[in-house]
Amino acid sequence: MKELHTSYEAVDHLSVLSDSIRVRMLAVLDGRELTVGELGDILQLPQSTVSRHLKTLSDASWVTSRRDGTSRLYMMPIAEMETFAKDLWEVVRGNVGSSPAALEDDRRLKQTLARRRMKSEEFFSSAAGQWDRLREELFGATSHLRAMVGFIEPDVVIGDLGCGTGNVSSWLAPFAGQIIAVDDSKEMLKSARKQLNSHKNVEVRQGSLERLPIQKGELDLALLMLVLHHLAEPPLALAEAARTIKRGGRLLILDMLPHDREAYRQSMGHVWLGFSEKQIQRWLIDAGFKDVRWHELSPEPGAKGPTLFVATARRA
Repeated sequence: MKELHTSYEAVDHLSVLSDSIRVRMLAVLDGRELTVGELGDILQLPQSTVSRHLKTLSDASWVTSRRDGTSRLYMMPIAEMETFAKDLWEVVRGNVGSSPAALEDDRRLKQTLARRRMKSEEFFSSAAGQWDRLREELFGATSHLRAMVGFIEPDVVIGDLGCGTGNVSSWLAPFAGQIIAVDDSKEMLKSARKQLNSHKNVEVRQGSLERLPIQKGELDLALLMLVLHHLAEPPLALAEAARTIKRGGRLLILDMLPHDREAYRQSMGHVWLGFSEKQIQRWLIDAGFKDVRWHELSPEPGAKGPTLFVATARRA
């Protein structure tokens, strides 16, 4: 019965491919997606005729489609097809590939794809001066930066040291294997637990950064995001961070360059008015880090605080 069923399928496939228009249609859909309108332009056929043949091909599983806005895109899913169908198509494609009709279709296909590219190029040519604003309106000012967390390996263990209310941990949680969020403030941790409650891979721990509640070598990556300037002795916190990071693991620091805003000491509890590159580099090396990198960040539009820097280092 199985052999009989297979023979029926073979007959169906041969029946579908007995029509030259359907064969030409599959040839231009092999490896690419096209709309009904584009297929009509390429094959020089009315859209009603294209739709009728697509229905036949779709019923026989020779084409698939997906919605793209108000359009529908069609393609031949060659990678998902049965071996018999693949072999049959290879033979048929070889027989018709050099025919005059197929060569004309190929020329019109190239023109259609060129028009697609031209439409995109025309948009960017006209929108170049306002592209950043348009993208910000559509997706937000930091959408491209938020995507960078996709580089994080799925099994990495991250320490968010001085996690505050848990914003950074919440952002990273979907991409990391585990996050250990640490803060010394009960009030901050109360907010963090509320925000991070839905993330099962985040563990919130209370403790000081000079004596972290984290085992030696437990972390692959540690973060100190706008934290160091609140600490009485930053070198102790860096040495403690080094203890918790695996050999070869990394530390990332985000903080402020030196500034003269004395009011921050009273209004925001700042102990240090920023740090210089030499200062951070010396502390990191003394703490057991190497490969120190430093970069001054451009101020964001509307930002009122001091200029920020980012420093990274590897556990020696």
